[in-house]
Amino acid sequence: MRPHLAAILSAPLVAASLALAPASAQEGGSGKNFWSGDWSVTVGASGAFRPEFEGSRSHLFSLVPLVSVGRQGNDRRFSSRNDNGSFALFGGYGFEAGLTGKFLFKRDADDANDLKGLDPVKWGVEAGGFAEVYPTDWLRVRGELRHGFRAHSGFVADVAADAFYDVTPHIRISGGPRASFASKDYFETYYGVNAREAAASGLSEYQPDGGGLKSLGVGGAVTWKVTDAFTSSVFAEYASLKGAAADSSLVRERGSRNQFTIGLSSTYRFDFTLD
Repeated sequence: MRPHLAAILSAPLVAASLALAPASAQEGGSGKNFWSGDWSVTVGASGAFRPEFEGSRSHLFSLVPLVSVGRQGNDRRFSSRNDNGSFALFGGYGFEAGLTGKFLFKRDADDANDLKGLDPVKWGVEAGGFAEVYPTDWLRVRGELRHGFRAHSGFVADVAADAFYDVTPHIRISGGPRASFASKDYFETYYGVNAREAAASGLSEYQPDGGGLKSLGVGGAVTWKVTDAFTSSVFAEYASLKGAAADSSLVRERGSRNQFTIGLSSTYRFDFTLD
């Protein structure tokens, strides 16, 4: 088992949300390359107490680097730590859609004693699309649909609604409900326990019946814009596992349906210009 205080030095797709507008090799007859113009690189880190693995009753501290790249002037109205790396293909009038992806860490007995006897899950990625809409000036609804590669071969869908309010010009509060869905292949990979694994781990054999709702939860954050470039936030998330995840012997016998995460993040933005 890894130390309870662990530093994970890799973020989902390096947490890169590339806010790049689609462009050709040269922009509309201007003679300039698509990379020409004013850009920003934002770097930082997020530290959180989170479950050792999805479904675990034990927690560890993880440190994740945050990196994002985008054109200056393309600031989003709202973003959440739950947003995976994304590339907007089109948008306007309070709507945006494009590609999204997520890096998946490997999972094995080195992560937690409760996983001993279970087959390791390889590292992998999930790739797919996202869409988000602003029904009002203070509410964003975002959905992602991703397909797994290497770690699992299933589908995962996340939906979240976040209301946000600027208490002062420098402090914003936000939060709202979350829901996650997954296919049978995903549940089999992360929650299934076959006969051989049951004998090796001591868990009851479990075979998911199908896909469906994976979790329901709520999350929130308080964000402080210290300066124009420096931003810090504190966040908390709660998720209740449902369906095949909650019914798994891994969760019922060694884990918990209740998943809590609390943490702090800070980022700094660097501006530059490319010819």
